[in-house]
Amino acid sequence: MDKIIITATAESIEQVQDLLKIGVDRIYVGDKAFGLRLPKTFSDKDLKKIAQLVHEAGKELTVAVNALMHQGMMDALPEYLDFLEDIGADYITVGDAGVIYICQRDKRPFKLIYDASVMVTSSRQVNFWGKTAGVSEAVLAREIPSAELFKMSENLEIPAEILVYGASVIHHSKRPLLQNYYNFTHIDDEKTRQRDLFLAEPSDKDSHYSIYEDNHGTHIFANNDIDLMTKLSELVEHGYTHWKLDGIYCPGGNFTKIVEKFIKARELIEAGQWTNDRAFLFDEEIRKLHPVNRDLDTGFYDFDPDLVK
Repeated sequence: MDKIIITATAESIEQVQDLLKIGVDRIYVGDKAFGLRLPKTFSDKDLKKIAQLVHEAGKELTVAVNALMHQGMMDALPEYLDFLEDIGADYITVGDAGVIYICQRDKRPFKLIYDASVMVTSSRQVNFWGKTAGVSEAVLAREIPSAELFKMSENLEIPAEILVYGASVIHHSKRPLLQNYYNFTHIDDEKTRQRDLFLAEPSDKDSHYSIYEDNHGTHIFANNDIDLMTKLSELVEHGYTHWKLDGIYCPGGNFTKIVEKFIKARELIEAGQWTNDRAFLFDEEIRKLHPVNRDLDTGFYDFDPDLVK
């Protein structure tokens, strides 16, 4: 069995320190200009400090450079990549082919993780970026049922990351959709994630699609957040040993405690001591730590592939 790698987002320097102490392998952060859907965006000064803490702990730093690029951003990108090279970023996540091209052209030292969100749905696609662009890993779309995941694992030539806990984005538009709505309805309100806005279907009063707007446009998230604690042994059995935990909607110490549960699960799996009873016990503990206004499920994991179009 390959080593299980756990990546976690961070919302503060203090949380970075806490996550490193409990055994996270990679810290995932980014800035306002080039990183999408982060719990907190950091200044260059803070990113430099985080890189120092991560490397002193013998761990790795992943920086989000996964924005949908326009020409102005591409023009500014080399300077930002210079900075990431200076602080020793180990990985960057990329979704735009132009970023991959620039990294290849300029022979950047960090490894690339292909992250095109909902677009990454086949092993052929992942392998293409691995072969033609030298991408080291890929982030799989969250909408892939387990039956398809297990088939994909037979053909994947580079590691694929699975979101095992956190919110799942279902739509991103560069347009300011919330502001446009406010203009149309003559509403003056906040558009940030902290405002906790959501969309609901008229026919389903319990639906809760979180939505916010920032400098990258409008982001809409799935009705429920993902929790694959009870599926970890299956994932490992099929070679999915790169796990991501995203705290964008689970702030502070509770997120750190949830990450710690997955780290403990990893230890038990690697020791051959993981059981279904332990999985369900850990799952119950995670539900107690999860925000009360958000629901958890396994996403598309148990869906019939024929019903997912």
